[in-house]
Amino acid sequence: MSTYKPLADILRPSKFSDFVGQKHLLDTDKPIGKALIDNQLHSMILWGPSGVGKTTLARIICGQMGAHFEQMSAVLDGVKELRNIIKHAELYKQNDTSTILFVDEIHRFNKAQQDGFLPHIESGLITLIGATTENPSFEINSALLSRSRVYILKKLSHEELEIIALRAMKEQNMSFESDGSLPLIIENSDGDARRLINIIEQLANTSGKKLTNKDVIKILQKKLSIFDKGGDIFYQQLSAFHKSVRGSSPDGALYWMARMIVSGCDPKVIARRLLAIASEDIGNADPRALQITINAWDVYERVGDKEGNRAIAQAAVFCACAPKSNAVYKAFNSAIEAANETNDLEVPVHLRNSPTKLLKELGYGKDYRYAHDEPGAISKGQTYFPEEMGEKIYYEPTDRGLEIKIKEKLVQLRSEL
Repeated sequence: MSTYKPLADILRPSKFSDFVGQKHLLDTDKPIGKALIDNQLHSMILWGPSGVGKTTLARIICGQMGAHFEQMSAVLDGVKELRNIIKHAELYKQNDTSTILFVDEIHRFNKAQQDGFLPHIESGLITLIGATTENPSFEINSALLSRSRVYILKKLSHEELEIIALRAMKEQNMSFESDGSLPLIIENSDGDARRLINIIEQLANTSGKKLTNKDVIKILQKKLSIFDKGGDIFYQQLSAFHKSVRGSSPDGALYWMARMIVSGCDPKVIARRLLAIASEDIGNADPRALQITINAWDVYERVGDKEGNRAIAQAAVFCACAPKSNAVYKAFNSAIEAANETNDLEVPVHLRNSPTKLLKELGYGKDYRYAHDEPGAISKGQTYFPEEMGEKIYYEPTDRGLEIKIKEKLVQLRSEL
């Protein structure tokens, strides 16, 4: 009984001469290519979009170096799997064989989990190759980054995708009746070789060997599970999620969150957007939104996708149901604008710090009134802006949520100053 093997695995190259793309890294005078020629392999982070060959590249590097290859997925694996890998690496080291550990989606490991690699990298027991679609500066901890080099992989060009497509079609014994079919498939693959191969395989399985434009369009119109991170669909769905929360629709928020999750979006992208919403769209109307969202992100980091996604969903519902205010957002933007226009104005003397005798003699801090020594802890009549500006009002609380109380308090305070 034969075992099914995906076309993408069948076509996976095993040597650099068959690898398509990333010449800016792999040519003999480029960073990775030169390191392999000089036998100076080092730990690295491969940063790039999906389907550009990160896993394949790691395997080819391992084969060229004659090393033992181990692989982990940050989605599926954890400390237990790492311990087993380290045991294997120690056994191979006894036979003078080095170990390359490839970690897929390394950005999904939390900071503590990432620290688990450090002693084994430093001892030389493993060479780490991490793959990520996220900016390593934000998602990889500084200790691990300092021990690795970051290489940026580029989205595959139309010409590079055409090479891969022709290989896939040859393997499937396929051809097109029209010259316009292949460009259409390539355009819909959006630089992702895996997606391209999957489309061709699906065409071969459902439409036969001689394909028309009608066959291609029919397949492309089917609901393929794609989340083109960085592309139009990504921003449209994230925008719909944001606007649902802002518009106080918990149901809409849950729907668009679910759409992103099932299509492969990293839940931390949603958590980051919720933090922005909690500040920008809710603000002081309900300050709990900010903390609840941070807590949800923390839960995700601690327990992973399944339970963590529920915590983020809980935060999304809370934020959607919370009273809304962009008063702080607007006030801060106004303050930034004013700061840009008046950045040459000096700090008033009474507001300046005077930690030394000389500065006191120059009058720094003179006539400043310490609010806690004043009735009600309010120093009435004291000014807080450069003299040339006069007193300004930027923050205007709304009549929603906690800002109702804040507004009442500010009306009282501003009338007394």
